[in-house]
Amino acid sequence: MKKQLLRAGLGVAALTLVAPLLAACSGDDEPKLVIYNAQHEPLLKELAPAFTEETGIEVELRNGKDLELSNTLVQEGDASPADVFLTENSPAMSQVEAAGLFAKLPDDLVAPIPEQYRPRSGLWTGFVARSTVLVYNTEQVQESDLPASLLDLAKPEWKGRISFSPTGADFQAIVAAVLELEGEEATRAWLEGIKENGTVYDGNNVVLEAVDSGQVEVGIVYHYYWERDRKENGDVSDSSAQHYFTDQDPGAFVSVSGAGILESSDMKDEAEKFIEFLVNETGQQVLADSYALEYPLNPAVELPGVTKAFSELEPPEVNVSDLDARKVVDLMTEVGFL
Repeated sequence: MKKQLLRAGLGVAALTLVAPLLAACSGDDEPKLVIYNAQHEPLLKELAPAFTEETGIEVELRNGKDLELSNTLVQEGDASPADVFLTENSPAMSQVEAAGLFAKLPDDLVAPIPEQYRPRSGLWTGFVARSTVLVYNTEQVQESDLPASLLDLAKPEWKGRISFSPTGADFQAIVAAVLELEGEEATRAWLEGIKENGTVYDGNNVVLEAVDSGQVEVGIVYHYYWERDRKENGDVSDSSAQHYFTDQDPGAFVSVSGAGILESSDMKDEAEKFIEFLVNETGQQVLADSYALEYPLNPAVELPGVTKAFSELEPPEVNVSDLDARKVVDLMTEVGFL
């Protein structure tokens, strides 16, 4: 109860100092569910109010990047103020899981999410996903000329023709999948090959813009970057298209966003209600209707208006708890990307 007492204590201290003001603002000293959020901030600004409206539980979002927040949680340990952790990609979840900081989720709570998008441990769950794609300039290359595998981009014939943003969690999750599927030696060789062949940009939207403008022929991104721009105005997608790898190729990897409850939380009941909302049809529909254009993982909810339906994807079988964020960072640092 230490964190709840601390929260309550702070509220009492504030009440003593400014009692007349707080008397007119009932409920201001109520503890809030603290969410360390590495998902897209605008997405949670849509989801959190919907959760509060349904449950009456107030939420405090503390936003950051995947590995930034997972490293913070590991450093804070049991003293963390966080009740819930949300990520864009699953390697950061695996890091916190390995540190022993998650509470087990009730089986019935996460049952709406298919088992392949949950870790075997039951310590967290996926809730949305994004597919790896190769975005290509339609005036420079035909889809029939694109490689059969993501791994082929390391071959000499692609020198000077590819682009990607290696410093972000998105690309690092893709590397984690290659590592899990192909092993360390093959992953190192692939990274060295694409480094030789590719142009590095700072951000996936910059990759998209570079491909669409013809600066480079192809780029490695997730599906929603192109889909969002096409839905909004097409400014940086009107001269490009998406290529989906098939046959469980590493390039067909589906990255899962994760959600877990901290073992140290004093608000586990409220946190479970948040996870329940996140994975049930109501919450998943909020996600599907949002700007994010990420795939809901509850099969009862579909993402409309995208190039390829989730059921049509052919991703490789990768257990979400096996993706090693630390090894990926070590490898990418060794190769010179980080």
